[in-house]
Amino acid sequence: MVTTAVRTVVLATCVFLAAVTGCSPGDRVDLGAGAADALIAAIAGEPDQLDPHKTTSYFSFEVLENVFDTLVEPDGNLQIQPALARAWEVSPDQLTWTFHLRPGVTFHDGTPLTADDVVFSYRRIIDEQLANSDKFSSVAAVDAPDPNTVVIRVDRPTPNMLTNLGGFKGMAIVSRANVESGRIATQPVGTGPFRFLGQKSGDSISLAANPNYWDGPPGVSGVTYRFISEPSTALSALQAGEIDWTDSVPPQRVTQLRDDESLELAVTPSNDYWYLALNEAREPWNDVRVRQAVAYAVDRDAIVQATSYGTAAVNQLAIPQGNPWFTPYDRYRDDGEQGLETARTLLREAGAQPRELDMLVTTEYPETVTAAQIIADNLAPLGISVKIRTVDFATWLDEQNSGNFDMLMMGWLGNIDPDDFYYAQHHTDGTSNAQKFSDPEVDRLLDAGRVETDEAARKEQYAGAATLIADKVSYIYLYNPSVIQAWNPALSGYEARRDGAVRFRSATFGADGGA
Repeated sequence: MVTTAVRTVVLATCVFLAAVTGCSPGDRVDLGAGAADALIAAIAGEPDQLDPHKTTSYFSFEVLENVFDTLVEPDGNLQIQPALARAWEVSPDQLTWTFHLRPGVTFHDGTPLTADDVVFSYRRIIDEQLANSDKFSSVAAVDAPDPNTVVIRVDRPTPNMLTNLGGFKGMAIVSRANVESGRIATQPVGTGPFRFLGQKSGDSISLAANPNYWDGPPGVSGVTYRFISEPSTALSALQAGEIDWTDSVPPQRVTQLRDDESLELAVTPSNDYWYLALNEAREPWNDVRVRQAVAYAVDRDAIVQATSYGTAAVNQLAIPQGNPWFTPYDRYRDDGEQGLETARTLLREAGAQPRELDMLVTTEYPETVTAAQIIADNLAPLGISVKIRTVDFATWLDEQNSGNFDMLMMGWLGNIDPDDFYYAQHHTDGTSNAQKFSDPEVDRLLDAGRVETDEAARKEQYAGAATLIADKVSYIYLYNPSVIQAWNPALSGYEARRDGAVRFRSATFGADGGA
């Protein structure tokens, strides 16, 4: 076994050689026996930044999952477990949550973790109204009565408090010094199982194992993320032994790959969903009948077949069948000519005849480009010409946030609690409500679901909200994808998760090492 110090040098050398030799994504640099102990992962795009409180990019969180920790975290069954907090309790009136920190935890720079770091992290999200500030909507105060205790006081019962705090790494506990130096977006410092080593723009990010990790040191000496946007290229690199793991797997190859002994394949049903959103700040999309017309015309089955080759499940709501919060809904199941005739009737009732639709998609999520082509065919019989505008993901985010689109397609990833599926996206004040949807009854139900502690009543509230959201076409839901990942058979201890979280902390290579 290579020592931790040698592992770090090996991985740092790999980063240096990549920089000076111009290694292409998927190339494995031969550094001798030690290099086999570091894992090389291929992801489909480059993170926009590495500040967990500000990014909303899945590519960023694929990396940050291994750099940062949260107070609590979901296990493989999405049940919340201790993490930086070893224990917690809630007061009888449900208004005070007390968390007890795990002793001896340090940041990657050696600084001890204290309750003040937790307070700073949460106050930063709240005070600066960052990406996940809505998860603190009920929080009245966050205090640190002593270095090992965090007390969160809420102004109403918050049944999803634990999933809010630990559902994903957007709620990470960060280092004040790292933030105040301005380096967190490019050189993050966390408490997680791996520490950040370096980034080569357009090529890779490298992490080294944290030997002092509170849950024990990782089983691999480090992780290098290569950015390989083309799934067939990533798969070929895996089969050739140039990388060890990828979630960029061509869905049309899944059936064939099930019998491929050169790799391990996982096709795991997920809680993620893909959707279309029409910009309600623009005419005629502000008319619900026009939005419904588009919803009736869209052929979800064709989109699923083209984008996932049958590995996804068509769904007209966000939450998939099999999830305890699932609600049956099939208003827009009219297919073919029947659906088109319903759409034409709705357009006539609205007195609208849109001629063009600007559709925003991104090359970094190829399924959006594929789906856009099908949607263009679906809407053509209605006299609507879809102008597909394909941009990089950073531009896509800017255009979404500025409202510069008629319709866009994207996915929402890593959901657990029903609030995760609906509030930020569809509440009038939701932080991710780019489509500018607003409905008083939806707001009332979503607000009620945030405070209801009776599970049966809460299910009824979310079922009502979900139905209205689809009826009034805040989103046109398309499908729930599967998490599709593949890895080197020599890699053990890795689990493909329903929430899409990519955790390498327990992964290890067999006696023969990596590829």
